[in-house]
Order: sequence, then structure tokens, then C-alpha cells
Amino acid sequence: MSSQEDLTARARIRDAAIVLFAERGIGPATIRDIAQAAGVSSGLVRHHFGSKEGLRRACDDYAMAELTKIRSEIFSDGQTILGGLHPAVIQLQRYLVRSTLDSPASTSAMFGRMVELGEEWIAEQGIQVADPRAYSAVLVAMQMGMFLMADQLTAALDTDVTKPAGHLRMMAGAIDVFTHPLPADQEAAARAVLKKLAADTLKEGTP
Repeated sequence: MSSQEDLTARARIRDAAIVLFAERGIGPATIRDIAQAAGVSSGLVRHHFGSKEGLRRACDDYAMAELTKIRSEIFSDGQTILGGLHPAVIQLQRYLVRSTLDSPASTSAMFGRMVELGEEWIAEQGIQVADPRAYSAVLVAMQMGMFLMADQLTAALDTDVTKPAGHLRMMAGAIDVFTHPLPADQEAAARAVLKKLAADTLKEGTP
């Protein structure tokens, strides 16, 4: 096998793993299933990645890098969030959520990487918030939550939110949420309550 063919086989294995891991979960998707989907032998999967855990880590790295690249291109082209409706982007997002939830040992590290990327995006977009870290962490958790609740959203909206048309409707709802903030008086009241609770907590010495 030539080096180019070897590289192509590695990419096919990785892509097949991303699809099966996202659909079935990390545990249920076997090396044999992935090899069959990629059109290679199980031995070749192990040759390239060593183990299923090695393959999962490679998929994590690829998905994070690819989404970062795609999002940079999307924002530089002025497409904003709607550029993320490409099926490949949806698949990578589904994979990352599944990988994060199915791999407790790597959950914190993966979530932390997503939050850091979110903070970078906040800075690049010039979004002014008091606590960028909290803003990013909540944003990532909300995004992951939509994918985690995909079955429930699909049932509620009567359209598959893992497919472009359904994903479009889900994201339109998300945009409405973010573009319709609390009325000024309610926001002021909520922030005043939070400020008082924070002061009371500090006074009581509660961590």
C-alpha cells in the first residue's frame, strides 16, 4: 500500500468512526463495525490507531480542529451561525457531544477546550460581557444540551434536528432566544437579585 493510499485509508477509518460513534455511542460501535464501514480490515484500524481509545482520541482532535477551521472560515465570510448548517458541521458537533458524554475520563478536558475556543470567539467578535468565561461555558453547555436532547426536540418539532432542515428550525429558535433579551426592567431586577445573593454569600463565608 502506497503512503497516499495509507493516508486515505486512515481518513476513511476516522470518518467512519465519527459517524458510528455519533450514532451508536463510543462503547457500542466496535472496531469491526468501523472497519466494515470504512472498507478496511480490523487489523488496519489497529495499525493506524492502536486501539479504539486511540481512534477516539484521533477523532476528537480532528473534530475540534476541523470545526475551528470551518467556523473561522464561516465568520470571515460573513456567514455567521447559519454557515454551520452544513451536514459535515452537524455531524462533527454530534460526534463531539457524544464523545464528551461517553468518555468520563476526557469529559472535563474536552469541555474545557470547547470553552476556551468560545472565549477566543467572544474576544474576536468583540462581545462585551462581565464574565467571558461564564458566558462561554454556559453557551457551550446550551449547545451541547440541544444535541443531547435531539430526540426530544425532534419529537416536539416533528422534524429531525440532526438533519439540515430540522437543524435549521432548531437554530432559528436558538437565534430568537439570543436576540430577544429580558426587558430592561426585568434584567435590572435579576442582576440586582444576583448582586444581593453574591454579597450575602460572601458575608456568610459560603464557598
